Amino acid sequence: MTSSSYVEAAITSRMSVRAFTDEPVDKSLIEQILQVASRAPSGTNCQPWRVYVLQGVSKASLVEQVCATHDAIRANPALAAEYVEEYDYYPQKWVSPYIDRRRENGWGLYGLLGIGKADKDKMHAQHQRNFRFFDAPVGLMFTVDRVMGRGSLVDYGAFLQNIMVAARGHGLHTCPQAAWNGFSKIILPHIGAGPDEMLVCGMSLGYADPSALVNTFHTPRVPARDFTTWLD
Repeated sequence: MTSSSYVEAAITSRMSVRAFTDEPVDKSLIEQILQVASRAPSGTNCQPWRVYVLQGVSKASLVEQVCATHDAIRANPALAAEYVEEYDYYPQKWVSPYIDRRRENGWGLYGLLGIGKADKDKMHAQHQRNFRFFDAPVGLMFTVDRVMGRGSLVDYGAFLQNIMVAARGHGLHTCPQAAWNGFSKIILPHIGAGPDEMLVCGMSLGYADPSALVNTFHTPRVPARDFTTWLD
């Protein structure tokens, strides 16, 4: 296999894994992945990323706090106003074709797991799997200085993709998670982030559980011809 084929295999085999084994990941391997990922391009080479790695007690404690808050919001929806994202990850108003793809993804996943539209308890439990890092042994939190512009979020996308592709090169899997963003008031103090930092997203990292039904779910992709305009 050529080097280009290895790269393509890492990219195309990347998926959002939602069930991990408890097999630990060596600190040296995590460091290597992050170092490789740091080669991502950024405007004027400002490298706006900051990474917090949670394992063991620090991860378990955060999981407990956020899951408890998630349960509390379900019991009292008015509490949701206290936990909001610092930036709009999703649009305020969904339109086609994006809403159609979102629904295809959501109901495809829930359908596989046997969760119907009326199964509110099961929906809540599945959503809360995000806040357990899907049982991955490593949780990552990413922040950016608030002073930075929106272009830094573009830079961040390249950095995050590098992490996920580099992880695949070592047989690991990931799940990037914007679900954490609403709980930044819990997360930022927990990880020791400064007052000038904003949460960008979280990520689960570890070895995929091959026996988990949820990991058989693969999202479709629009063919390149549908989003490409050729100009001669």
